[in-house]
Amino acid sequence: MKKHPIRWRPMCSALLAMVLAIPAVAAEPSGVAPAGQGPAVTPTQVPVPTAPAASVAPPVTAADRLSAADLEAWLDGFMPYALEQTDVAGSVVVVVKDGKVLLQKGYGYSDLAKRAPVDPAGTLFRPGSVSKLFTWTAVMQLVEQGKLNLDEDVNKYIDFKIPPYQGKPVTLRNIMTHTSGMEEVIRGLIANSEKEIAPLDATLKHWVPERVYAAGSTPAYSNYATAVAGYIVERTSGQPFDQYIAQHIFAPLGMQHSTFSQPIQKNLLAMTSKGYKRASEGKEQPYEYINLAPAGSLASTGADMGNFMIAHLQHGAFGDQRILRDETAREMHGTGQTSVGPLNKMMLGFYETTANGHRAIAHGGDTQWFHSDLQLFLDDNIGIYVSTNSSGKDGSARLIRDGLVTGFVNRYLPGPPNEAKGIDAATAKQHAQLLAGSYNSSRRADSNFMNLVYTLGQTKVSVNEDGTISVPMLAGYSGAPKKWREIAPFVWQDTNSGDRLAADVVDGRVTRFSAEPIASIMVFQRAAWWQTPVVFMTLLFGSLAALLLTVLAWPASALVRRHYGVRYPLSGVDARAHRWSRIASLAVLVSVGGMVAMIFTMMSDLAMMSPSKDGMVIAVRVLTTLLLPIGAAIALWNAWTVLRSKRSWWAKLWAIVLAAASLALLFIGIACHLVGFNANY
Repeated sequence: MKKHPIRWRPMCSALLAMVLAIPAVAAEPSGVAPAGQGPAVTPTQVPVPTAPAASVAPPVTAADRLSAADLEAWLDGFMPYALEQTDVAGSVVVVVKDGKVLLQKGYGYSDLAKRAPVDPAGTLFRPGSVSKLFTWTAVMQLVEQGKLNLDEDVNKYIDFKIPPYQGKPVTLRNIMTHTSGMEEVIRGLIANSEKEIAPLDATLKHWVPERVYAAGSTPAYSNYATAVAGYIVERTSGQPFDQYIAQHIFAPLGMQHSTFSQPIQKNLLAMTSKGYKRASEGKEQPYEYINLAPAGSLASTGADMGNFMIAHLQHGAFGDQRILRDETAREMHGTGQTSVGPLNKMMLGFYETTANGHRAIAHGGDTQWFHSDLQLFLDDNIGIYVSTNSSGKDGSARLIRDGLVTGFVNRYLPGPPNEAKGIDAATAKQHAQLLAGSYNSSRRADSNFMNLVYTLGQTKVSVNEDGTISVPMLAGYSGAPKKWREIAPFVWQDTNSGDRLAADVVDGRVTRFSAEPIASIMVFQRAAWWQTPVVFMTLLFGSLAALLLTVLAWPASALVRRHYGVRYPLSGVDARAHRWSRIASLAVLVSVGGMVAMIFTMMSDLAMMSPSKDGMVIAVRVLTTLLLPIGAAIALWNAWTVLRSKRSWWAKLWAIVLAAASLALLFIGIACHLVGFNANY
């Protein structure tokens, strides 16, 4: 679904990769191959053969070169090596052209224990957020029937209420372009047990996430909003969502080995690829159930996905069947929602991913174990789908997906080189300095305790000596940050590819930026001063260190006094303030430490995000909610007492430090929503 996308990873990659992978971002092919990627992703010059002296044969174009034989030879060179190097068990690749399947082929294994090879027509993969394309197609079917209106308030179609924000309701157009303005939802997103599958309506009604942006204003990818669209399909059609998709999309497309049903039908479960962390470990993982099913519960074979690609490339037609009218499909493929500056847009459900001058739309998808991408080159009538069944070494399965699509585009759909002239060095440096700083992702938890993860994972923009900029989160295949050079006012381009980065400027100040390939679904907004890493890290870890030293010094000083036979020097109110401040420090340290430990554990193990863990979440939050203000009050009382006493300057200074640390943690608890009494996140 894609617990969020991609060739970028934040500072806290082990955490945010989990969040961003469940929701999804397409892997956009670059204009040129990234440096150092080897022959599989390097642009290939097509030789021009010559005929006998009497005449000259026409040049061989890249499109001519895209034959089943050439493609299979190229894939056979790329895929086995890629699987081995990334420690991925298996993959499926499907390429369609001119209304037909050009090639569909499996690589590696779908079941390591049985050494069962991947069968493109008989092995189901889990394409994650690519599932959303079926949800959007269903919505457009009902739109063309006059049963839905893209610009109506969605409350018209559901039996619960999504509150307006700044007076604006959410529409289906907002949802399809990921501009509903909703914060991220993580709780119960993926379950490993059938017992934890909740009905779609119950999941949606349990908690409506906060609206944090005005509708239509800010790209912020949302699995929850997509599930609302699926629920609207269900209510409007009068059929359960999975049955509607089966009847109105799978059946006319001959997709006999595809399903959204949970639990999955037994005959299809037997055909479904196992999921793995790493192929070398050989341990299959549980089937992943998606509670927001319309956002990512699809299981499908590569062959079936080929039929779906053909239908969209032919504007809704598949043989003598049609899933969308021609004009509806064209509207879906060509209606764009602007992101930042000239960057690729979000179409009605598809990401714009135009590359090498070839118009393209796409969608990517990730679950914990499966990683997929689907790209449609509309004017070339070519589609490519790839899915892998393992996370791979250090999450490197994405390199197969991204590298394969990039190599395919550069080999078969080349384009003219970029001829950006850039701007003068002085202006470029000035603009780079305006952009430099710390930013928040628009796709984040904003009103709940998971906000801490995103605050810790700030996106940083820095200026290089040569006037280019670097954004560590936006890394290349090697993991090294890209270098972006300004090619137009507040538009930069990666020096090794065609990817662009752009910024919005208001009153001479950069307010937000984004970059391809993720511009269609998220932007980065200027962080508040207290959220910048220098300030926030100092507040959080400095305060925790102060409390820890206080707690450790308490028994240490007692042991020293006992060793030397020195009596405890304080009495009366001084003694009480001293003891209670130490007890409060320990309590606050335990509560905040427990909260942070719980969040980190949840981000590394999705089973911890199950609704069955709500009791634990509530207990930890209640403890933090009670102890943070009490600890701050005791620390202030202690400081007041010590400052009025005749104790040493060191004791007075430390009392002030302790009070400041306790107040800082209380501020963080409130600002990052660690305090509270519910388990919604």
